[in-house]
Amino acid sequence: DGRAILSKTGHAFIKEIMRSEDAIYGGEMSAHHYFKDFAYCDSGMIPWLLVTALMCESGKTLAQLVDERMMAYPCSGEINTKLEDPVAAIDRIYARFKGEATHEDRTDGLSLSFADRWRFNIRMSNTEPVLRLNVETNGDEALMLEKRDQILEIIKIN
Repeated sequence: DGRAILSKTGHAFIKEIMRSEDAIYGGEMSAHHYFKDFAYCDSGMIPWLLVTALMCESGKTLAQLVDERMMAYPCSGEINTKLEDPVAAIDRIYARFKGEATHEDRTDGLSLSFADRWRFNIRMSNTEPVLRLNVETNGDEALMLEKRDQILEIIKIN
């Protein structure tokens, strides 16, 4: 039994939250994985050992396991866009979608959720001059593509 705890992106923020909450695991979209039993350090080896164990127990290939997750939760992947004024782009996106959103979170950029059907996060990078967008849905790839394209069109407006 576990619960998700949001944190800002970046190892310093994640490790701080993990310690304060006594969390056993923390992860980022960038494939960084932190483990309490590994001194809260980033490790790529531990996740691969866990995935290998899951493959052995389930009898499924890695491709099958990934396909199951991708079908259940289609996602855009992180889309990076260089902009002169990223704050204005975030403001435009918020103005367009705030009325439809059922949940808003500003832990790390702007995250809006819509009736458990889809959600997105858009944030400025901590390390590069780019805006980062992630769009996810619950089992509806067409909806994910539609919303991804809508948001990207708003980002392109100068």
